[in-house]
Amino acid sequence: MAALRKLSMVIGAAVAALGSVLFIAWSRYMPSRRRSRRVGYQLEYKPLYSQPNYLDRQILVLGLDGAGKSSIIHALSTNTTRSSSAPTHGFNTAQILSQGLRIELLEVGGSQNLRTYWNQYLKNAHIMVFVVDSTDDKRLQLARQELHRLLEEASHLPLMVLANKQDCQLALDIAAIHAELSLHRIQGQREVTLLGTSAVCNGFGQSTNLQTVKSLLEERLHQPRESLQNSSWQNSFEREKSA
Repeated sequence: MAALRKLSMVIGAAVAALGSVLFIAWSRYMPSRRRSRRVGYQLEYKPLYSQPNYLDRQILVLGLDGAGKSSIIHALSTNTTRSSSAPTHGFNTAQILSQGLRIELLEVGGSQNLRTYWNQYLKNAHIMVFVVDSTDDKRLQLARQELHRLLEEASHLPLMVLANKQDCQLALDIAAIHAELSLHRIQGQREVTLLGTSAVCNGFGQSTNLQTVKSLLEERLHQPRESLQNSSWQNSFEREKSA
């Protein structure tokens, strides 16, 4: 019995040693191989060493509940639109890989209890996108209060305001949204742009294509944080008004 136990220990040690040798050989061999991932019914191969170095950027997407933040994030990250989406009760994130950028779209829900936490996410953001419902004129005053409260805490953060739901007949136009949000108070103090958008499948009217919005954001995010704070981002409201 003792001899059998000793033989088992010897065999176990040999198997362990062989396993270690095989693992080392595999570790040295695999970096030179190509990484594969399944795409449909085929495998797409990519060399491990060809993975690009992305610049990490974050876009903080805020706004009152029901403004359409989730639909806009969906459109920006997938290049598709949808007719509706469920309310965000906590957080919603998406990622865009484009032109050397790894962009995180972070949405924090807009209900009253979640708005108290908005300011905690300002420090990591490179741009703040604030979405308003152009048809909800009764809550535009609340949206203005929340927006300016945030701006006081992030004095240099570039701002893009999206006047969403411009496809609706009852939507206020860009000039009215500009006035309701008192954006004239912050002009000259920071980068700010105001765009009318629609994030639904049948959107129409005076809305900016969301792919144009995406391109504008990517253009700015290629700059370092310091350049973002000091560069000139032409105010779209002024541009449209003078056109």
